[in-house]
Amino acid sequence: MAGSTVSRRAFGNFLRQMREGAKKTALAAGLHAETSRMTIVRLEDGLLTKITTMQLESLLTFYQADETSRAEALSLWREVREQAKADKLQGNSKGFWQPYADQLPSHFPHYLRLEAAADRMTTHQLVLVHGLLQTADYRRAVAKLDAPELSVVDTERRIELMERRQIRLDNPAFQLKVFLSEAVLRHRPAEPAVMAAQLRWLAEVGERENVGIRVIPFGIGPHRGLVMQSFTLLDFDSLQSRLTEPPVVYLEGAVGALYHDRTDVIDRYREAIAALQTVALTEDDTRTMVLEVAKEYAA
Repeated sequence: MAGSTVSRRAFGNFLRQMREGAKKTALAAGLHAETSRMTIVRLEDGLLTKITTMQLESLLTFYQADETSRAEALSLWREVREQAKADKLQGNSKGFWQPYADQLPSHFPHYLRLEAAADRMTTHQLVLVHGLLQTADYRRAVAKLDAPELSVVDTERRIELMERRQIRLDNPAFQLKVFLSEAVLRHRPAEPAVMAAQLRWLAEVGERENVGIRVIPFGIGPHRGLVMQSFTLLDFDSLQSRLTEPPVVYLEGAVGALYHDRTDVIDRYREAIAALQTVALTEDDTRTMVLEVAKEYAA
């Protein structure tokens, strides 16, 4: 994660681990700090709360934190608060997506924050090419399907946002693994020439060392991905010492999205990814298949 900024989610996870290590319930913690159970839950979920530094110090005492952990927690807490103040003063304008906010569904800025901070992403797509891998013409076609009345100007603004997101791919430290159903290659949101160009781009970008693309062909038969649907797993490296940004699974729907960071849910998706790896084509075979389908569109 860039800089020394501490994510509220990471800090909240840090506190949750301390509470659970002390074998205290959120209700007991809330009562001790003279606040509600929901405030403790919100704090641990990385959401904005009205908890004070004095209440946090009381919680650390309740959790029987040693001097090192206590000092670390308070230092991180001060950084979280300072960052919140800075964001408020700047109107949360630091994200590159802010100029395009009027083109985004309400849930998507949160996803873009996660995507910009992630060190590794694994995505499974059943219908469309993931936004990080879309060509401009393919994206234009998808935007037209999603909003037929969209003006040319706003369409191009959406393309600009997509291209700014894709700058991440130029960073070799960022790892992207993609599992595509063969259906993604066969669906036609755009005209054949656009589809051919999109597939040729998939073959080209898949040659980068930090991008791995593997297709799951129709003929493979039943597999775990069919019941897991489309999803994206985002992983983050440790921020500092014992503080770690929890992984997140993102599920996008037509009118909203879900974010999961519970350990048991994350484990289930990691198991699904392991299952997908056993049935997906190799990267070389994927490239061959993608280029063959591209030729079919170009014919």
